[in-house]
Amino acid sequence: MAVDRRDLLIGAGAALAPLSAAAREERKRPAPPGFLWGAAISAYQSEGGNTNSDAWLMENMRPSMFKERSGDACDSYHRYAEDFAIAGGLGFNCYRLGVEWARIEPSEGYFSEAELDHYARMLETCRARGLKPMVTLNHFTTPLWFAKRGGFEAPDAPALFARYCRKTVERLGCLMHMTTTFNEANIRLLVDLMPGVQQAIPAVKAAVAAAAKATDSPRFSRLAYADPRVVSPIMQEAHRRAYDAIKDVRPNLPVGLTLTTQDIQSAGDPDLVAVYQRRLYGDWVEVARSHADFFGVQTYTRFIVDETGVRPPPPGAELTLAGYEFYPQALANTIRWAHAAVGKPIYVTENGVATRDDARRIAFIDQALAGVRQCLDGGVPVHSYLYWSLLDNFEWTSGYGVPFGLVAVDRQTFKRTPRPSAAHLGRIARANLI
Repeated sequence: MAVDRRDLLIGAGAALAPLSAAAREERKRPAPPGFLWGAAISAYQSEGGNTNSDAWLMENMRPSMFKERSGDACDSYHRYAEDFAIAGGLGFNCYRLGVEWARIEPSEGYFSEAELDHYARMLETCRARGLKPMVTLNHFTTPLWFAKRGGFEAPDAPALFARYCRKTVERLGCLMHMTTTFNEANIRLLVDLMPGVQQAIPAVKAAVAAAAKATDSPRFSRLAYADPRVVSPIMQEAHRRAYDAIKDVRPNLPVGLTLTTQDIQSAGDPDLVAVYQRRLYGDWVEVARSHADFFGVQTYTRFIVDETGVRPPPPGAELTLAGYEFYPQALANTIRWAHAAVGKPIYVTENGVATRDDARRIAFIDQALAGVRQCLDGGVPVHSYLYWSLLDNFEWTSGYGVPFGLVAVDRQTFKRTPRPSAAHLGRIARANLI
């Protein structure tokens, strides 16, 4: 890559640039009491074999939006104890993981006691490793039966989602440390901001039409491809109902909401920042204010915008394997935005980088955490740093070609190999210093 690393480090901020590594270490101070250190992962992307999900159908048919199939993924459905052992051994005290609706309610109205028992064993094992489980109830995927009847475009979707959340928390809530309803509830709003969306629409329509034909369901709907004008208000009502249902079952269980919170910067008129924030977040900020005990920040990069839309990264910018700009400074900016906009305790529930150069992953983590320290010094209540992801896992339509993991996973043997970045973040977590 033509960009010199010295130049990249300048972008970390003038306050940090003149300092040696030793001097930066001296500036670290204890994290707030109860601070959560750890990593995050989703069920579908790591478990493998989720054959009853809408995503499984769409990745295993043609035409498809997926570069490859998830298959066995990381086989975490069977190897979760090894994953928890790695995370606990690194010195983490929290693990963000998901449960799969498609496994828990494989057909409408039928809840699998065997699968609920499986997830109970998982959470018990997680806790036994000294990890507080932060559980995501929905991470982009739904049961196939739910997608066939219209997904989150169906008017009665909120009631069905709330029923699933209630049943799950009735069985598993006593083992959860915290929970969230939707992962990145505004994901469809993000998709519509991305460059190239219009060009992809024909392929998306073809894939959805093929899924509808394969399932003999003209109402087939998958969240990733649904109309945000339709699904956003329905999902917001689903979150509110789920929040109330969970609180009815376990009043003391913290229930949060996570959004994709990329740092929006204007290339010209500063008023454009608010315009694009509105497009990215819609009404979700108001939902978080009224129906969330905490707010999850999930930040990876920045978007530079002008009157025409989101601009490409600046010339010469370092790009990650996910295709966006290497910009760890974004995290501090989105934390500040979330604190001002939502006014709830802030948890960093995802932050990470896709790269095969682990030195750059370490640099990303260090620069992101320097931003967390700046926020703490400014009085922002930040309560966690959870890196995405513990493992190299299935990254949706991109397949397995974008390694975010602190731990590499052999695609044939499933052998887990922690990278130096895993030990690096683990040392920080053990010291509990930011």
